[in-house]
Amino acid sequence: MAAGNQTRIAEFILMGFSSLPTEIQTLLFLAFLTIYLVTLLGNSLIILVTLADPMLQSPMYFFLRNLSFMEIGFNLVILPKMLRTLIAQDTSISFLGCATQMYFFFFFGVAECFLLATMAYDRYVAICSPLHYPIIMNQGTRARLAAASWFPGFPVATVQTTWLFSFPFCANNKVNHFFCDSPPVLRLVCADTARFEVYAIVGTILVVMIPCLLILCSYTLIAASILKIPSAKGKHKAFSTCSSHLVVVSLFYVSLSLTYFRPKSKNSPESKKLLSLSYTVVTPLLNPIIYSLRNNEVKNALSRTFHKALALRKFIL
Repeated sequence: MAAGNQTRIAEFILMGFSSLPTEIQTLLFLAFLTIYLVTLLGNSLIILVTLADPMLQSPMYFFLRNLSFMEIGFNLVILPKMLRTLIAQDTSISFLGCATQMYFFFFFGVAECFLLATMAYDRYVAICSPLHYPIIMNQGTRARLAAASWFPGFPVATVQTTWLFSFPFCANNKVNHFFCDSPPVLRLVCADTARFEVYAIVGTILVVMIPCLLILCSYTLIAASILKIPSAKGKHKAFSTCSSHLVVVSLFYVSLSLTYFRPKSKNSPESKKLLSLSYTVVTPLLNPIIYSLRNNEVKNALSRTFHKALALRKFIL
């Protein structure tokens, strides 16, 4: 990148959806506000139910609870500022605010990649070694696996965010996105960013591909094990235990890959905004719905919790 007029930027301007008419922005605000509230409610319910219900104390629901924590964090990083830009037309974000938003975006994104791989391993052990499952996935093991899923987000987010925001910026401070993502912020830098871009590409590939390969290996072994089950009912039961996870993984990785691995010639800012909505807004909304609708244990637990809450309310009143 050629050097230009360098300046100390105090704030950035998030272009977001500012090119759209005010009426459309108002409709988007209402739609995203609804999604935001439903996402927070759905993931919070998953957390509360898996904590409170004694039937949902298996490792699978422990990891699901971690996933819901991540989805709430992901939403809190992106949605409040986006809603404010839509309704109040407050498109400015401070230099520190932009860096903080990017940091936690990377942190939760990387952590989710590795947690989805951990959940695939959990399904592999449950289906391929059911008799040893309680021993292998004991409390200590699942705690270490959860910590190993959360940890990679810290070094990746710290290095990438610190390095990017140490560059000098040009006079232009307009970020053509609805949040502070790395590529649109990088375009505002007035310095040679070749080494950073190589690091970012390699880092993204490793962060996405390593968990993805682990997931593929787990499900290859799971598929081989399911095919050995003699009865059709047994095969269906085994597959149903991991179908929700497969749907969530597909949604997350397809949208992520389309956003970050498409050719630059086909990756216009507007198309990237739409693709970014899929994993920053839509996926966190769908995850609790998918796990609730496709899982009888969760549905029954929600029903039990609801009836207990009603009984407690009647007792208090």
